[in-house]
Amino acid sequence: MDRRWRRAAVARLAWEARQDGVYLDLCAGTLDLAATLARAPGFHGTVIGADFVMPMLTRGRGKAARAQPVGADALALPFADAAFDGAMVAFGIRNLADLDAGLREAARVLKPGAVLEFTTPSAAPLRALYLFYFRRVLPAIGRVVSKHRDAYTYLPESVLDFPDPEALAARLGAAGFRDVRFERLTGGICALHHGTR
Repeated sequence: MDRRWRRAAVARLAWEARQDGVYLDLCAGTLDLAATLARAPGFHGTVIGADFVMPMLTRGRGKAARAQPVGADALALPFADAAFDGAMVAFGIRNLADLDAGLREAARVLKPGAVLEFTTPSAAPLRALYLFYFRRVLPAIGRVVSKHRDAYTYLPESVLDFPDPEALAARLGAAGFRDVRFERLTGGICALHHGTR
């Protein structure tokens, strides 16, 4: 499912208008989203995967020749204004210490952009089922698979504390993005935001 969501984010980026451009994958982690764009048929540009967790960038190195990892803090990016033809972030924006400062910094360095982030479904029956899975089943499976007690407890907590899609869209607008829109994916468990700078 996450691969499908990443492909949807890349499709919304409208990179085809600048196939040789320079794009930013913010909070890039292991460069999965950067690699999705870098390997897209017809893409001839460069994707800079920026993250301040260097071990994650190291794990992602080599996923795609056109994806380049750069150690950087999303709240103080080491790039010039309007340096990127587009930018995207998947499942990392909710981890910023200051969401609004991070959105302003992203707006500063880019032109169009897309944000892909978890949310919670709004339809009552699906919401209840999803929250049970997210709060109870996912952490239990995560503890068994990863042997790490806290990793899969943090995920639901961070998602539930994150602004809902409407609120995130408003904050993107306040950060300097225009024509901000979003679409809910997979019954509303993920939301894809996009706008222009």
